[in-house]
Amino acid sequence: MSPFLAGVLQLTALMVALALAYRPLGDYMAAVYASPKHLRIEKIVYRCIGAHADAEMRWPAYLRSVLAFSAVGVLLLYLLQRLQGDMPLSLGFAAISPDQAFNTAASFVANTNWQSYSGEQAMGHVVQTAGLAVQNFVSAATGMAVAIALVRGFARSRTGDLGNFWADLVRGTVRVLLPIAVIGALILVACGAVQNFSGIHEVGQFMGGSQQTNGGAVASQEVIKELGTNGGGYFNANSAHPFENPGAFTNLFEVFLILVIPFALTRTFGKLVGNVRQGYAILATMGVIWLGFTALMMWTEFAHGGPALQAAGAAMEGKETRFGIGGSSIFSVATTLTSTGAVDSFHSSFTAFGGGIQLLGMMLGEIAPGGVGSGLYGMLVMAIIAVFIAGLMVGRTPEYLGKKIGTREIKLAACYILITPTLVLGFTAVSMVLPDALGSMLNTKALGAGSHGFSEVLYAFTSGANNNGSAFGGLNANTPWYNTTIGLAMLLGRFLPMVFVLALAGSLAEQKPVPETAGTLRTEKPLFAGLLVGTILIITGLTYFPALALGPLAEGLS
Repeated sequence: MSPFLAGVLQLTALMVALALAYRPLGDYMAAVYASPKHLRIEKIVYRCIGAHADAEMRWPAYLRSVLAFSAVGVLLLYLLQRLQGDMPLSLGFAAISPDQAFNTAASFVANTNWQSYSGEQAMGHVVQTAGLAVQNFVSAATGMAVAIALVRGFARSRTGDLGNFWADLVRGTVRVLLPIAVIGALILVACGAVQNFSGIHEVGQFMGGSQQTNGGAVASQEVIKELGTNGGGYFNANSAHPFENPGAFTNLFEVFLILVIPFALTRTFGKLVGNVRQGYAILATMGVIWLGFTALMMWTEFAHGGPALQAAGAAMEGKETRFGIGGSSIFSVATTLTSTGAVDSFHSSFTAFGGGIQLLGMMLGEIAPGGVGSGLYGMLVMAIIAVFIAGLMVGRTPEYLGKKIGTREIKLAACYILITPTLVLGFTAVSMVLPDALGSMLNTKALGAGSHGFSEVLYAFTSGANNNGSAFGGLNANTPWYNTTIGLAMLLGRFLPMVFVLALAGSLAEQKPVPETAGTLRTEKPLFAGLLVGTILIITGLTYFPALALGPLAEGLS
């Protein structure tokens, strides 16, 4: 079997698995967030945190709860890292430095999981399990809660109420993420992933010498890092490490975990607004972009043009032979079109155009299908922009799901789409003129170092501000400048958009739905899905094309 055919068959199997899970999981999540009842364990949690789970919240209260919970998460995770040297099961590792502890705390609370350290050489078992793994669950549940709040804004009439953040947070964790994570962890363990609390061992090598390695609760963290579109690995090699990702089956299974909830949330959206065809339109938009990017990536990498061909003779450089070009390409697109950041290959070693596809996937806002929760609310904001553009074309007040898109709504949507480019391009520009920041480029003498070095910095801030977490190699990001600025980019890129999303949800929830007329744009039709795809690509292309031209395009054409 040729490698290309193997890649196509893997992609086909993945699509079948996602299709089978789409309806039951989407319906289940809709039932979870619409249920008026609380489980016993949920009631215990509410009593412990002092939450009144049945109290409705307007958008300012919902936002305050999101920000307060996340701020406490940053503080606790920061303290946990700073006190690591005095805790049990630290494996002898010292406390994390202040700037790196801030960067890591911001990263995991913001669902980014950017890592400027080697996990197996820095973090003990307590920090990994009680700190990082816990944030993998609750940061994902926070994104889902905000998405559901926006959906309620479309579904509700003249109330302004968006539900209760604490109930949404706990339900998303207990009823959705935990059950799937338990099953997924058992599958990974059965396939060879590590799950223990062993210490550091000296392991001999075939060619002589030895190296140190340690175990950990790897499988349980691996499954939620993918399922919650987090991405931070137990080991520096991330999902290329055999302890995290033993073989070709687990590789495809992890891609399935990355995509299953973001895609299924479109079904949840359709059920909650009372029109599943609206969910299918959003699904079609996500699916077209995802399949298009996957096809482009596989074509680019199998053609193996550019510097990789001259340096290594093929595009297998930087990729695992266990997964091949096809499996690595599928994984790469899945992780950069979502906010996952997990990698099973060396992204910097992809062809120049392949690296450009990775960058563009993140620059789209990671909405195809995007992160858990963030992908859905990002796509709905883009749908509002598309409806507004369509309204301008025909001279009619735009409407979406029966709600008028007026001045306030379009201003909030515009602010949402401007935040991330401002962070990415602003921090990148400043980094390119600071000597210390430029000194972090470690491959300045390599072929194409000018354009590729720029791509490394652009990739770092694109990954941080879009809450992805993957990186190009060759950039030393463990410096005070990059730890601080990328940390700020992650926090601002995560929570500023939530401000505008929740304000938008509150504005929509206060409206009374308007009836459909002959002039109403049918947003469940293929025409609107095509308009939405075009809107996403045009807005992103106009915003980022000059930066892409200086980086991967210049490298690929050189």
